[in-house]
Amino acid sequence: MLYWPMSNVLYVEGHALDRFAEGLWALQPVHQNRVGLILDAGIEEELRVRHLQVADATRASLGLPVFEYIITDKPLEVEKWVDPKSGQSTGRIKHPDSLLRAVEKLVNHSGVNAVAVVGRFPDDGIEDNDNYRLGIGIDHLAGVEAVISHLVVKEFRIPCAHAPALLPLPPTPALCPKSAAEEIGYTFLPCVLAGLSYAPQYLLRNSGSLDKNCILASDVDSVILPITACGGDGALSFARIRKNRPLIIVVEENETVLNDTPEKFLIDAVKVSNYWEALGVIAAHKAGVDPYSLRKNGVKNITQTSSLPYNGYALSSIQSLH
Repeated sequence: MLYWPMSNVLYVEGHALDRFAEGLWALQPVHQNRVGLILDAGIEEELRVRHLQVADATRASLGLPVFEYIITDKPLEVEKWVDPKSGQSTGRIKHPDSLLRAVEKLVNHSGVNAVAVVGRFPDDGIEDNDNYRLGIGIDHLAGVEAVISHLVVKEFRIPCAHAPALLPLPPTPALCPKSAAEEIGYTFLPCVLAGLSYAPQYLLRNSGSLDKNCILASDVDSVILPITACGGDGALSFARIRKNRPLIIVVEENETVLNDTPEKFLIDAVKVSNYWEALGVIAAHKAGVDPYSLRKNGVKNITQTSSLPYNGYALSSIQSLH
């Protein structure tokens, strides 16, 4: 809710980030996008009015370029669950065709180049989010939100983000401060509209239309990941870059339900305890200083080169700053 775009931050959807890391797409920074709003036909009248009021508020008070909205021709019927094997939240929408028709109409008839989607999420099972609200559990909504935005970005190659429509949750005095920003309004929409207003556009690398301001995967100097979340397409693609590979930093404190460690994928990474340490490693790396030289006994004696062939994308060990 409290997110606001910053000049040194790019608001990039997950599917687009993976394609960017693979070197297939480039990111083109923009002055401003034309944002369209899609509302699930399953949203009740009062809740729909709340979301339209948010859109008008961002236009009038913040000057955001939210141009038109459309209601899907069918209820999307969002379903969510937790994968019993991985522990990740996931889900589906029963009528993805209705969502894609709505996007197509906004793009072709209204000229928008970024889309915010509001799907009506089921209110049953809200107690599943209790741990998340306390700062100790997974986000049960985020998995299917990613499914929705991936669908749109894959089909139309434009920025997209999702905000769930839910009835207000009962207040809890033990709310985690990290979750508090999601509790201060009737919707999750303001930050989505703000982010999409300035989100970079996605261009194909082989399109021949790239300008000098486009950002490529080869421009990335460092990547920070939770230590157990190194198995995604984006992380693996960055690790496999042969020339000018970014420094990969993995954070122990950011716990996930996954077990995708750097060792599992033979990723050469710098292991740190928390994001404070990660910032220090980035500062040293940007200055051209080996981060290990800043640790006691962090640099070992120089060794003779090995006759074994280098594997081209990863080392078999993980290094720690501890």
